Amino acid sequence: MSENEIGEIKVGYPDCCFSVGSNWFRYRAAAIIIEDNSFLAIKTKSSPHFYTVGGGVHMNEIADECVLREVKEETGVDYEIDRLAVICENFFVGKEIGLQDLKCHVIEFYYLMKSRGNKDVKSGSYGWTREKEELQWIPLDKLRETNIKPDFLRTRIDEILEGKNLLHIINDER
Repeated sequence: MSENEIGEIKVGYPDCCFSVGSNWFRYRAAAIIIEDNSFLAIKTKSSPHFYTVGGGVHMNEIADECVLREVKEETGVDYEIDRLAVICENFFVGKEIGLQDLKCHVIEFYYLMKSRGNKDVKSGSYGWTREKEELQWIPLDKLRETNIKPDFLRTRIDEILEGKNLLHIINDER
């Protein structure tokens, strides 16, 4: 392919994601849910790491609407947004099914959710690979040693929870 050609464009409708050649882009909204000093994470059996509740923003959907929809879909609970806490520009090489060896670029909005005062959640969702997702509460004092992506969730959670400023994080694992 010459440098003026972009290759086939594949769109992930209704999500705001697409691939061009060996590059993949996604616009995602995610929730930071804390209850009783524990972080709510999600994982499938085949995933090597945990990740946040959330998902792809649909075409013509506002990011905060997306996070509320995704939280309801993945936890069975209506949470409220406290504040937008992090905007992350996430760059990595795909390793999971469907993303292997793709150069991935994901723009993510992370919303801190208001506490409900209990940990009652029920996962009925399926992940990227159509595998059942399992929710798990990780004690905040164990988060640093947990394999969770992106890494800033482990390394900067205190700053995220204590701060009132919006963080802009560039996570570059290419």
